[in-house]
Amino acid sequence: MRRRILELLADGEASAGAIAAVIGDEFGISQPAVSQHLRVLREQGFATVRPEGQRRLYAVDPAGPREAREWLSAFDGFWMPKLAALDTELARGRRQRRLRAEAEAAQAASDDEGGAARSAEPTESEE
Repeated sequence: MRRRILELLADGEASAGAIAAVIGDEFGISQPAVSQHLRVLREQGFATVRPEGQRRLYAVDPAGPREAREWLSAFDGFWMPKLAALDTELARGRRQRRLRAEAEAAQAASDDEGGAARSAEPTESEE
């Protein structure tokens, strides 16, 4: 849910009410519950808030995602080889599916050509 809030804020500033309306509709939670999530995002450095009259306008705080990315980069040595291996396996699976589909298409075309050749031959009753 907090990721979704950040997605909404990635488009630009949004009022607490507008965020609460979208999140409330999508997740079925109340405005006070959305406000609590906004507070957590603010306290953790992922969002900023500025008052404008009675409204509170929220935006992504660029420092929060940057700090998270820097912290997570320490784990790149662990994850990158595993993700590369996963990418290889996914590519292998896509290739196998493509080759199987091509073989099936070739077989179907061969079957169609064979059927057309057989139907062109005269039958005993036609001779």
